[in-house]
Amino acid sequence: MLLDDAFALAHARSCHSPPVGGIRGALIAMRPDYSGPLPEPVGFLLVPRFSMVAFFAAVEPLRIANRLAGETLYSWTLIAVEGDSVTASNDMTLLVDHDLDSAPTLPSVAVCASFETEQWMSRRLLQWLTRRAGEGCFLGGIDTGPLLLAEAGLLEGHRVTLHWESLPGFRERFPHLAAAESLYEFDARRFTCAGGAAAMEMTLNLIGQRHGEALANAVAEQLVHARLRPRQESQRLSLVTRLGTHCRPLIDAVALMERHLETPLALTELAARVRLSPRQLQRHFVTELGTRARDYYLILRLDRARHLLEETDRDILSVGLACGFQSASSFSRAYRRHFGHAPSEARGNNQ
Repeated sequence: MLLDDAFALAHARSCHSPPVGGIRGALIAMRPDYSGPLPEPVGFLLVPRFSMVAFFAAVEPLRIANRLAGETLYSWTLIAVEGDSVTASNDMTLLVDHDLDSAPTLPSVAVCASFETEQWMSRRLLQWLTRRAGEGCFLGGIDTGPLLLAEAGLLEGHRVTLHWESLPGFRERFPHLAAAESLYEFDARRFTCAGGAAAMEMTLNLIGQRHGEALANAVAEQLVHARLRPRQESQRLSLVTRLGTHCRPLIDAVALMERHLETPLALTELAARVRLSPRQLQRHFVTELGTRARDYYLILRLDRARHLLEETDRDILSVGLACGFQSASSFSRAYRRHFGHAPSEARGNNQ
């Protein structure tokens, strides 16, 4: 049933039918103080290369809420920056209802983005978002959607979240904004969400606030979603799950590494902090993770560097320094050895 519905969703066009649009951070914008007539209208601005799965996670709870309530509580409209269709990151194309110029005034609009967000960061789009904010629209973003809102200056004074992979680059670019690794955040004027399953969590929460916990729980059951996670729960799996080990000293050492990427800790310092000798700690890394501590640490730093190169405009030297390298040459050598290409190639034409 859900697969059939998802297939129908991918081909839907009307804003009055329960299916439409998406993003790797699809996003659901249900205004907390909405008091107008039903169905409550929700707008989705789909940025090219959006993630389909996150959109499905966001919109399916609305469709099911409409069905279980026996009335249409929500309707939605798809908006494209230009044209009458948008292609997602999985290369599926959705028809939309409006482009920016013809989009109606809506109480809520969700910016749905994912990969290559900066490529679509035009003055026209940022001005459109600014006008919507000036009209009092409840604006939000998912995954990398918050990046567009932040660039337009629309997240000042708001707590923000986005996909954990994009958080380091976002914090580098907007250090004055309070960015957390939570599942979702919202207040009276803005909402942000990490994408994926977090979009469903946020939608269920908002359905519960608007139409009662009983309906939200019934929708969750239909989705075979047994546990509603609290907003502040971490997006990532625990280190125990990610590392596949319960070795506490090793887990604590990796946590220290993740917190000290700009100024790496020596093996002796790591060992002292987890109350082991350097040899004992090294043995845990080799036995449990199949690699030396130094090599594991280097990969963490290089992965952070890749994200900064892809998601910020910082020069290569400053990226290298931010990830614990002493010079551009040492950073470039390590990067090329691990990824098979130079740091400049991570940016393609943006370098």
